[in-house]
Formats: sequence, structure tokens, C-alpha cells
Amino acid sequence: MFEDQLHPDWVRLLSDQLPLLREISQAVLQDPLSIPAQENVMRVFALPPKSYRVLIVGQDPYPNPEHAMGLSFAVPNQTPVLPPSLKNILRELADDLGPEFVSDGDITAWSQRGVMLLNRHLTTRSHQSGAHFDLGWDLFTDAVVERLQEESAGKLVAILWGDKAQQLAPKLSGSVVIASPHPSPLSAYRGFFGSKPFSRCNKALLELGLNEIDWSA
Repeated sequence: MFEDQLHPDWVRLLSDQLPLLREISQAVLQDPLSIPAQENVMRVFALPPKSYRVLIVGQDPYPNPEHAMGLSFAVPNQTPVLPPSLKNILRELADDLGPEFVSDGDITAWSQRGVMLLNRHLTTRSHQSGAHFDLGWDLFTDAVVERLQEESAGKLVAILWGDKAQQLAPKLSGSVVIASPHPSPLSAYRGFFGSKPFSRCNKALLELGLNEIDWSA
């Protein structure tokens, strides 16, 4: 069951959500085309909540099973062809902080540097976006965001890209929220490019008395 993949601190904070997580787990495990791989579904919860000072919210995993790996917007290291949204994130990163911050495009290290890469829906079906929207993941991740903010005691920066992510804004009223359109090619030109989320985030962290994030990827 997915709850076995949670860090003990998350188990404590989400104890009232575990019955829902069990229901979701059963539904996901009955879908042979579910992605990411079962051992990666709860990957973002391997670290305790206090290890995170930044939250980046995605919608659901990449529909390509070779890309989906349990962290929003990230793909496995040495992926030869990057998804378009990730390409646009890296383009904005280079424009915001400088091209020297982008090398191989592997953003998984961000999760080890204080950034929670959370999808609102933690699973989908292979080659089908949004396939698991009705399983209750949004209710579960709503609770996750609420508990993360409580644990951070207001010292949290949330980067919300796109309408789905920005639905969480009311639950983040005690945090710094940086919002813009989604980095998808369908919306990036409507305000994602030029939004400078990385430098704005680091500025906000310093104002909160926290260390900046090393955004190199």
C-alpha cells in the first residue's frame, strides 16, 4: 500500500487521510496501465515535511511512462528527449538566473535541496493525461498542502503554475505564493515566460530568513 512509502512524519500529519489513501491505492493497483511505477507513486513523501521550504505544484504525472517518476515536472536522469513543459521550465530558468544554471535538465536534485515537487494527482494511465482525476487524489493533496503550510509556520514559498495549481492558493494564505500560467507550450507564452519564478522565490526565501535554493539543473 502507498502509505508504506510515507516518511513517518507524513504518516503522523496525514493520519486522518490514510483511509482515503488506502481507497486510492486499491483503485490504482487495479489499473494495469497506471503510472508511475508503484514504488515511485509516493516518492515526494520520502523526505519529512520540514525538509521543504518551497512547493512546486504540477497537475498529474507525464503520460509517457518513461517520463513519470513521482516528482512533478521531473524526468529520470539522462532522459534523451525532454517533455515540452520541462523544456520551457529550463528555458525560463536560463533566462531568469543565467544559462550556466542549465546543463542536463535533471531537476530531481531540487527535491533534495528543499523543493517539494508535488503533483495534485499522483497517478494517471499510460499515455492518458488526467485519467485518475476522479480517484480522490486532489482531496489527499489538498490535505498535504494544508499540513505542509502548518509545519512550515508561514515560512514556505509556493510556486503555482497554471489554473489547477492555483486552485490551492486559498489553502496557502499563510505562505508566499508566486503564480503564473503553466509552462506547457499551450500557455507558456501567456505569462510564464518572463515571470522569473526562481529569482523571485529566492528573494522571498531570504526575506523569510531562509536559505536560497540552488536551482541548477
